[in-house]
Amino acid sequence: MTGTRRPPEVDRVAASRKAVAARRARASLKRDIATRVLTPQEVLRRAVADPASPAGTLRVTEFLTALPAIGEGKRDRILAELKIAPVKRLGGLGPRQRGALAAWLDRRMPEPRPRPGRSRLLVLAGPTAVGKGTVSTYIRDHYPQVALSVSATTRKPRPGEVHGEHYFFVDDAEFDRMIAAGELLEYATVHNAYRYGTPRGPVQEALEAGRTVLLEIDLQGARQVRAAEPSATLVFLLPPSWDELVHRLVGRGTEDEEERARRLRTARVELAAQNEFDFFVVNDDVAEAARQVVELSDGPGR
Repeated sequence: MTGTRRPPEVDRVAASRKAVAARRARASLKRDIATRVLTPQEVLRRAVADPASPAGTLRVTEFLTALPAIGEGKRDRILAELKIAPVKRLGGLGPRQRGALAAWLDRRMPEPRPRPGRSRLLVLAGPTAVGKGTVSTYIRDHYPQVALSVSATTRKPRPGEVHGEHYFFVDDAEFDRMIAAGELLEYATVHNAYRYGTPRGPVQEALEAGRTVLLEIDLQGARQVRAAEPSATLVFLLPPSWDELVHRLVGRGTEDEEERARRLRTARVELAAQNEFDFFVVNDDVAEAARQVVELSDGPGR
């Protein structure tokens, strides 16, 4: 009597685990596309480079519906326009299909292009919990030639914080005076509570002394700096993945569930604004991210 031989139990268990891991990796990739942690062009490049990767095994239908504002109806029209079969995976597209999809992506959602030229005024921003403070602290400790801007704030000092070193602690009246006198390069109210701003004087003094100056601020502040100092180099700090950003925020344990949900909604909005920036650095390794940020300046900090 003959029949199909079943694979050993251990092989079937391993295969099942591998399939589950592959599905999870593709699901994570789709979240990265939807939240703009990765550009669709970068996902397509990864698929071409390695057809067996999560990007390469992602069905083109799933890829398109992960893009913002594309539902099933629009997806099907796009596939018909590009002459791509719905069963295709990104890594299995032929040269013509890849070219057609890449051209469509470049027309509809072009990747940001860095502006020519660099400045000694560096602005570092990014979504909540991405690690801006950690990267800035590393730069302060390991690149003494880079001046880290000290913000003014209306909140009270926390234990261990020193006036003039961590923040300039001022009351509301003094903050109002600084705004009226034009002494702040940028300012904002953070989390509907306290106000923060960048004093213009120390930044200008450091630049005139030939130093690179780093401002670690939020999206609103980065926009104000771009308006006040158009030559500034704006750097957007990205997380390795959306799942890692969520993990970092939850892992901090400093916010309740409602606040975490609010901050994640804010992070989605902030990620959507990354095209306003000149350069992008992924904070996968703090030391490497810090090195890349410093090297984006046009000054002795490089």
